[in-house]
Amino acid sequence: MAKRIPNSYFQKHNAVYLAQSLLGKTLVRKFADGRELRAQITETEAYFGTDDLASHASKGRTPRTELMFGEGGFVYVYLIYGRYWLLNIVTGKTGQPEAVLIRGLSTVSGPGRIGNLLELDKSFYGEDVGSSERLWLEDSVLAGTVTAGPRIGVDYAGEVWKNMPWRFVLDPD
Repeated sequence: MAKRIPNSYFQKHNAVYLAQSLLGKTLVRKFADGRELRAQITETEAYFGTDDLASHASKGRTPRTELMFGEGGFVYVYLIYGRYWLLNIVTGKTGQPEAVLIRGLSTVSGPGRIGNLLELDKSFYGEDVGSSERLWLEDSVLAGTVTAGPRIGVDYAGEVWKNMPWRFVLDPD
């Protein structure tokens, strides 16, 4: 049986490191009807601190971003276009707002599609991946080559921040 990744793992590493190291790990979603979905993470993006103008944390502490300022290991979801809940895992230590956006799985690509597949909603905001019975990550390895590139959809952040090579993709060999 695969081992659940504990919260301490998300607390001792920063978002840029974790965005790379989560590639190949297994995301598990257990639905209320007993179904279980398992898929490997194939694409991520890192959002790193209040200076990162692509990060929601750059606007400071708000009711929406408060969770990002806490300790790693908790789910940060938010709604875009009024219909897609995006899945992020908070990383790092308390007071250092960071998160990793899950952009691709072995079963589906695109953060909005992932939210739909996982049937995410606002109730997942603050979910503890270390103890959740609905959503967690397990240690696993998926072989492949990791490539880094600029993040997607953050043109508003300006040239420096939109071009940070903090999007990571695992291409199977």
